[in-house]
Amino acid sequence: MPTDTVIATHALTKRFGDVLAVDGLDLDVRRGEVYGFLGRNGAGKTTTIRMLLGLIRPSAGEVTMLGRRIGPGETSVFGRVGYLVETATAYPNLTVRENLDIQRRLTGAPKTAVADAIERLGLSQYADRRADHLSLGNKQRLSLARALLHAPDVLVLDEPANALDPAGIVEVRDMLRSLADERGVTVFMSSHILAEVAHLADRIGIVHDGRLLEELDRDELAAKARSYIEVRTSDLDRAEALLRAVGFAHVEREGDTLRVFGAGERCPDIARALVSAGLELTSLTPTSEDLETYFLRLTGG
Repeated sequence: MPTDTVIATHALTKRFGDVLAVDGLDLDVRRGEVYGFLGRNGAGKTTTIRMLLGLIRPSAGEVTMLGRRIGPGETSVFGRVGYLVETATAYPNLTVRENLDIQRRLTGAPKTAVADAIERLGLSQYADRRADHLSLGNKQRLSLARALLHAPDVLVLDEPANALDPAGIVEVRDMLRSLADERGVTVFMSSHILAEVAHLADRIGIVHDGRLLEELDRDELAAKARSYIEVRTSDLDRAEALLRAVGFAHVEREGDTLRVFGAGERCPDIARALVSAGLELTSLTPTSEDLETYFLRLTGG
């Protein structure tokens, strides 16, 4: 295993009866890296995260974290790990401050850690409010504060932006990026907000039906994402037929738009063909796939 590997899985597999939830998963997550773990609902993301944290046992394969194999009785490594799995949780009858103080005692963090976490997650005005009186977004902030309280070396986060408003999503993105860049914290996160993953992650693993379909970094995504020209015109049927007739073989319709693939720099040729045929051209835009479009194409969306 490379010396900078922090999280590794080998042939990781989990069955629930006849259901194969995770199928031979091999991961290699490195120090100081933000790793985005993407998949549809039911793809095996949360099951994988629960095995990483030793919350459920694999049916086969193994997990290694911070150089230690995760298995029954292995607890020493988790003092260096912060996590949030599935849903935000807290002691409902205790305040934000009291919840964090309990977490501080459990993890051995210094007393100053509570105030630091409250400030970092923007919870100052809610510090003395009971957890059951918090909004869903602030409950999520509280759970993130608990995960960060003891300054862990590894963060394992299942949907960290869940229930946050747009400003909160940006705050959490900037915070995680800062932890990775300035402190070398390794962040392993699943998310359904693909635009945020594209902004934040150094590498992305796409899982489907429990198998890792592809793993790529930003440069590889840019290289594999298809480029195309978006065309909006007064008559899509005529425009599509005309473009195919003049040599643009790969034309797809998406709503009120045509996407012309393999057109390169041929915007002038497309415009000339459509206008010459008497069609009203309302827009012509060179573009390329974003992570969301690439993900949907890869997983059969």
